[in-house]
Amino acid sequence: MTNATISASPTREDYKKMAKVKKNRSAGDWVAIVILILGGLLMLFPFVVILLNAFKTSADYNGAGPLSWPKEFTLSGIMKFWTASNFPEKVWNSVWTSGLVAIFAVLLSILNSFALGIGRVKGRRWIILLIMLANMMPQEALLYPLYIMFKAIGLYNSQWAIVIIFTVIQSAFGTYLLSSVYGTFPKAILEAAALDGASRWKILKDVVFPISRPTLSVMLVFFFIWTWNEYMIPMAFLVDNSTQTVPIAVSALSGDKLMDVTTTAGASLISIIPTLIFYLIFQRTLSRGITAGAVK
Repeated sequence: MTNATISASPTREDYKKMAKVKKNRSAGDWVAIVILILGGLLMLFPFVVILLNAFKTSADYNGAGPLSWPKEFTLSGIMKFWTASNFPEKVWNSVWTSGLVAIFAVLLSILNSFALGIGRVKGRRWIILLIMLANMMPQEALLYPLYIMFKAIGLYNSQWAIVIIFTVIQSAFGTYLLSSVYGTFPKAILEAAALDGASRWKILKDVVFPISRPTLSVMLVFFFIWTWNEYMIPMAFLVDNSTQTVPIAVSALSGDKLMDVTTTAGASLISIIPTLIFYLIFQRTLSRGITAGAVK
């Protein structure tokens, strides 16, 4: 065991300090903790209901109700949705579109924000205001113009239409967020890099990008999850079954009379598993990015 490992491990004094903090908690602190625990359990309740019903038979659900423990665990509902919707294909469609949107939106946000926040283009405030107003526009108002445009260029019923649309939508939010961050970027660092002969591209690549990497990682995770959960525009633009995403496949159950509640619960359960895995993989990156942003 090295000295670094020994110094990193908590000592008796650390444990004493932690005990003092627990003892010094007021009644209000304990009330807040209890409220947070109850709020967490309340948020988990729908997931628990889905988990219970996803492994039930239709007869078990009809006889005992949604809150009872399954008499026998079965995968019939999950397998029924798996085969009926070709679920692996839908997962790949969602991963492909969400992944490309997250990457392209972050790249576009960096370039836009560097020009607006650091490049100081003329009328930057009006440009940022227009971007913010466009980001507030409801998607219902965008459907018809987007339909006409992508129909004209031959990208209707193509996953590239979803990638292009949500890259612009997500990058609008990313540009608004990053431009305000880059606007407060230390000028001394930029001037020192310019005096050393660094071009604007080199400043962006070697100075701005490494410092803002935690914020960009948070944006990447959020853009992926937001695009994965999108429903209205993909439903309007992806007509063929082979191009549709997971949320559309789950929503199709509501119009299928052959699907029962247990199948719907199984579909809901396996549809959130990929995003849950993605979040768990990047949880440390997300936490590190938020903490780094708070410290800065």
